[in-house]
Amino acid sequence: MTDWKQLDREYIAPTYARFPVTLVRGQGAMLYDENGRGYIDMGSGIGVSAFGACDEAWAAAVTRQLNTLQHASNLYYTQPCVALARTLCERTGMKKVFFSNSGAEANECAIKAARKYAAQAKGREYSTIITLRNSFHGRTVTTLAATGQDHYHEHFQPLTPGFAHVPANDFAAMEAAVREHKTAGILLECVQGEGGVVPLEADFVRKTAALAKQEDILLMIDEVQTGNGRTGRLYAYMGFGIAPDIVSTAKGLGGGLPLGATLLGEKAQYALGPGDHGSTFGGNPVCCAGAMSVLERLDEDFLAQVREKEALIRQMLEGAPGVKAVTGMGLMIGIQTEKPVSEVLSQCREEGVLCLTAKDRLRLLPPLNIPEDLLIQALETIRRACA
Repeated sequence: MTDWKQLDREYIAPTYARFPVTLVRGQGAMLYDENGRGYIDMGSGIGVSAFGACDEAWAAAVTRQLNTLQHASNLYYTQPCVALARTLCERTGMKKVFFSNSGAEANECAIKAARKYAAQAKGREYSTIITLRNSFHGRTVTTLAATGQDHYHEHFQPLTPGFAHVPANDFAAMEAAVREHKTAGILLECVQGEGGVVPLEADFVRKTAALAKQEDILLMIDEVQTGNGRTGRLYAYMGFGIAPDIVSTAKGLGGGLPLGATLLGEKAQYALGPGDHGSTFGGNPVCCAGAMSVLERLDEDFLAQVREKEALIRQMLEGAPGVKAVTGMGLMIGIQTEKPVSEVLSQCREEGVLCLTAKDRLRLLPPLNIPEDLLIQALETIRRACA
């Protein structure tokens, strides 16, 4: 049998601390390794496979498009790209969409749009982007600068200038930062995913949105991980009673193919013009066809089921032996454990459940349509591992 782990070590850049599992196939919420062993998938490719592995409707939509037109330059129009943009705008009230390949790229576009808008509306000196400490916005040099976690920065200085970070939920610090800096935009995650699956306080989000509107600062919401049904809303900001100027998203949107999107609201819709931005693969017809299959199924009835699954998770885990806290929204859950999280993760894997981590917490991002019996089975395993 081919030793794929050894070949990986020989040929792949060593940027990932991989788990000792080689996945070869999947179906729904089950994944299988090279020995045929099955695992319940509680990670969905870090929130990407919204409807699990090899979802039939998604695969059919992608295959139809593969057999029609797999790629075209953005110098031409394509139907899947336009249809997806229209659907996103109709579902959110936003006005325009720019497509890219990833969450980091979607955030790069948001930052460029905010800076150009501010330069035209208030002057070139209005360029600072305010983000939160403990945030995560990507791994490019610019989105690392936006990320409010110093340990991601240390090996890659100098980062792109023009970013300021304030503590989450500290509105006084946000006001002070806006007074101190000539600010173009404020970029928030409603739930800090890589920061430990920690939701922001609703009052802080609403006050920040009001401040941005008062000061003509573009409010940008990073929905890369929280978006596309993950939190039980189509986008997480919809549960906070705010209207962003820009929304960035990716991960679950493509359902397993690389696709990022930057949604531009009323103020920002014309910030970028011809030649200001571009992407060779952005809006790829195959990726957009897959995304349409995902979005079409994220109706209110389905999103209500996501919220019901969150309630089940909390019912089974809150107060369980070894569980200190359960955080998050929908099917984006963080579990603070008494044991070292690495031990819990390892035991879950040994018992056939694949989970993730975020800082010192176990992180759950299962397929949104995970069957209840598999979810309960996985949660029982997690309870044993935590105890």
